[in-house]
Amino acid sequence: MSIPKRPPKVKLVSSLFSPEENLLEKVIDQMQGDFGSVDQVSEKLKFDRTKYYAREMGWPLLRRFVSFSRLILPEELPGIKVLTNSIEDGHATEGKRRINIDPGYLSLERLVLATGKNYIHRIYLNSGIYADLTLVFHAGTFMPLAWTYPDYADEGVIDFFNKVRGTYLRSLREEGEENNA
Repeated sequence: MSIPKRPPKVKLVSSLFSPEENLLEKVIDQMQGDFGSVDQVSEKLKFDRTKYYAREMGWPLLRRFVSFSRLILPEELPGIKVLTNSIEDGHATEGKRRINIDPGYLSLERLVLATGKNYIHRIYLNSGIYADLTLVFHAGTFMPLAWTYPDYADEGVIDFFNKVRGTYLRSLREEGEENNA
């Protein structure tokens, strides 16, 4: 029989994309007010693997990935997604989003994103939010799965999350959480 125990804290991460570079920076600053300081920010990336958002948001789209210093409990993710949805709404114009925010968390084993969309590999959490297992850590690196969005499978994106994992591991050690992981 398995004995339930408290999971280790995880590293809050987020993807943000928008056609407005200055809005990306403004929202990253805004998110720091809600979630604490950012410890890593990716380079500016083109969000061009799909034009799904072009009609609503415009084109071209720019993306940044960020990670936050403060560790969170995994069960905080649905509330964080609800809050980031309200941040998106707060920057909308005429009912159209100007920014998309996709929060998630990174653990030693996986990268999980929060989404409001159900699918075969997504697990319902609460508040209308599902967990999307996006990457798994195996053989020294994060690896995509059959359903991983192509942009998350990109070598540069995986390199970013591998660096975030290193920072996360150091944070676990500093907080004495490493043995819970």
